[in-house]
Amino acid sequence: MHIAVISDLHLGRRDVADHFGHEDSAFARFLRVLEGNFERIVLLGDIFETLTSRAPGHQAAELAAARAAHPELVRRFAEPRYHYIHGNHDLVAGTVLGAPEQLVLEADGVRMLFTHGHHHDWVIRKARWFSEAAVWTGAWLRRMHLRAMFRMFQAVDARLMHAVPDPARCTFQQWALARASDSAADIVVTGHTHQGMRVEHGSRLFLNSGTCSEGQFSFLSLDTRAGQYALHTTW
Repeated sequence: MHIAVISDLHLGRRDVADHFGHEDSAFARFLRVLEGNFERIVLLGDIFETLTSRAPGHQAAELAAARAAHPELVRRFAEPRYHYIHGNHDLVAGTVLGAPEQLVLEADGVRMLFTHGHHHDWVIRKARWFSEAAVWTGAWLRRMHLRAMFRMFQAVDARLMHAVPDPARCTFQQWALARASDSAADIVVTGHTHQGMRVEHGSRLFLNSGTCSEGQFSFLSLDTRAGQYALHTTW
């Protein structure tokens, strides 16, 4: 099976707090390339941004607004080849759209676990309100054009994730490999950190799809027939 994985688009309502960073027509061309080359495309969480409303606590309304703002992309995502797994920024899609929190696929003798990865974060597990409040505050920093302060918030968040290429120091990889073991998966595929990675752990493989927000292109290609698994930052 030939599978593509993208995550962390953060599609919003196209206001100043929206940091998708692409014209929809250009991103649709990218999707058409994926559709022409892959049997399945996994949308691995934080596809929509629902935590940046002007007043807190309106995730369902923000999801509806984001979907309405990007009709061409939403139409493509509804096609059968797409599999949508929710993250923490689009958690409400689990209730509203039935998006699961993980997916297991088997092909050519390879078992793959797909999960966004936010369950690794202690704050999200134990005090989700605080994490969501931080995202909401960050959106207001963007609206107030306080970009330097927003970037500082982003840097702090990245450090708290403990996601680094070194497997010995990366608690995110360690968490993901434990999830893979629990699911008897050969490959675990994550998003969330916005850091694309491919790291071998003995008989298991850890992959992260990076991000397609802020004008970036990042995706994974998984070819279970050929045993080839790669991270791409151009298309």
